[in-house]
Amino acid sequence: MPIEMIKNIIFDISNVLAPFRFKEFLLEKGFEPAMVKRLVKASAMTPYWGEFERGKLTRDEVINAFISGDPEIADEIHKAFDSVAGIMGSYDYTKDWIASLKKAGYKIFCITNFTPAGYYECYDYISFVEELDGSIFSFKEGVLKPEAEIYKLLLDRYELKAEECVFIDDTEENVRGAEAVGFSGIVFTGYEDAVEKLKALGVSC
Repeated sequence: MPIEMIKNIIFDISNVLAPFRFKEFLLEKGFEPAMVKRLVKASAMTPYWGEFERGKLTRDEVINAFISGDPEIADEIHKAFDSVAGIMGSYDYTKDWIASLKKAGYKIFCITNFTPAGYYECYDYISFVEELDGSIFSFKEGVLKPEAEIYKLLLDRYELKAEECVFIDDTEENVRGAEAVGFSGIVFTGYEDAVEKLKALGVSC
């Protein structure tokens, strides 16, 4: 792809623009490491988490679904997920990175798998989305990465061309999904590495 064709930078949010502090969040609630591991297995490691991100389950429904898989820790599951305030954090570089890319003339978007609870209870940590040119949140749209539909939705909604887009995500599978639709892709391993990879595509950071 000619490097001069990149006009749009599309970010994932969790662990790219803002840390998803799942294990730290559970430890801060007072759970022992063994219980943290069990809670992760009962929640994020089940298909129900994806359905929550897809917006197909309410909070009560997803909590009950988690409990159905490990009923012995029903009380702990409630304690963990009745409130998720604090599950997201912030990176020092995010706002300046967005601002510098916009100043350089790029359009900035996000495509992110996100739960409604995380969005509404942690919005202060992701309020930078107000500075973006557009966003796709899975729970609002009923689709998840790496499904092709979520990338096509961004293209259609904002009238973008895939060959003019680069997608940055910390999960390789999601990057490959974007590439299959025609985006350039960067697997995020850290801010400085991503900046160098953008520069290799001709993007001024």
